[in-house]
Amino acid sequence: MLKGLLRLAPVAALLFMLSPTAHAEDGRRVFTGTLGNMPIVLELNTNQPDEVTGRYFYEKYHRDLALSGSLQEETLTLTEGNNRYGDDNPLPNLKLQETASGWQGEWKSPKGKVLQVQLTEANPPAPAADALPFIAALSKSDPYEYLRLQGLKLKPGKKESFMGYDLQWWTQPESSLSMFSVESGYPKADQQRINQQLLGRLWSEVISYHGCLLHGAKYAEFVQGVGPKFLSPDVVSLNISTSYSCGGAHPDFGNSPINLDVRTGHNLSLEDVLWIGKGKPLLHADRDGAGDTALTEEEDKARFTYQREVFVPWLIKRFTALYPDEMQTPVDEDSCDYTDESVWGYSNWYFTDKGLYLGPYFARVQRNCDDPGWSVLPYAVVKQHPGGVALQLP
Repeated sequence: MLKGLLRLAPVAALLFMLSPTAHAEDGRRVFTGTLGNMPIVLELNTNQPDEVTGRYFYEKYHRDLALSGSLQEETLTLTEGNNRYGDDNPLPNLKLQETASGWQGEWKSPKGKVLQVQLTEANPPAPAADALPFIAALSKSDPYEYLRLQGLKLKPGKKESFMGYDLQWWTQPESSLSMFSVESGYPKADQQRINQQLLGRLWSEVISYHGCLLHGAKYAEFVQGVGPKFLSPDVVSLNISTSYSCGGAHPDFGNSPINLDVRTGHNLSLEDVLWIGKGKPLLHADRDGAGDTALTEEEDKARFTYQREVFVPWLIKRFTALYPDEMQTPVDEDSCDYTDESVWGYSNWYFTDKGLYLGPYFARVQRNCDDPGWSVLPYAVVKQHPGGVALQLP
């Protein structure tokens, strides 16, 4: 679809790369068992016998170890880890034979230590009655990550008041990632939906953290900050800023806001809030509620055309009138050119007490131009162009 043509901000691209997918679609199989006397969870993709890939973690430590190798006849030979950064270190290996219920064989260290391996097809426990919907869904869509999260907990942190709402902060100790839940100010059902989304996002980020460590190996880094931006009877808005190095040529950073409709718990698209086009606002496919469907090819094309031909030119014209100094055409190629339509092709946006903040996205060499702070569209303007969801704005 045309959404693939839209530029993704770096964090959105990272989350897409590291996000879980259904195992039935890509051939992955998950096993549980022991390596020596240590319980492990192991994932394998043997669809290409000459290029078998996988990973596993010790239940005690939860961090992935990469596997690669081949399946010849009935013998699976795997190398643990890799020397992708020019190292020439001897690596452990596994030699396994398939059984009626899984695999068995040996793990051997570079120094010759041998440990027995016993694996059976994973049979994850049913989600607890009070499990977050995000975690419950993983039991079928990604049992490997589901089993990892079974061994992880959240630690309560500070409490604070923000815009009249009480917040409780939570930290996942192994990853040091944090998120808040809302403890007062909303009807019970609304508050539950909000917190399911917020804490579900925290666990999603924990999965991304472990994916980053797997891809980035010894040079991996995944650091986040979360900031509440706006809470009202209709909206919960926050920004997640991430700095990461996950095996690419360079480290990167970016923002990934969350904007929730309090009454439904769904993510709000910008078209839900602000609509410049003709007719009804376009549908969107980034909601998390049950029954939501992706856009059709025609709808996707219409949204792409609207953003490129209608919304972005309008936004630049508005910002030029509101912030003439900041929107001046730069005098040299190294300056930040906020009149360039391409930098607004993907906009990280969130609510503030003064209006909608819309952040531009520049190429890596000009990433210092991102997140300028001033690019706020006042609510007086937003109210003149209401989106598809009725919201009470300041």
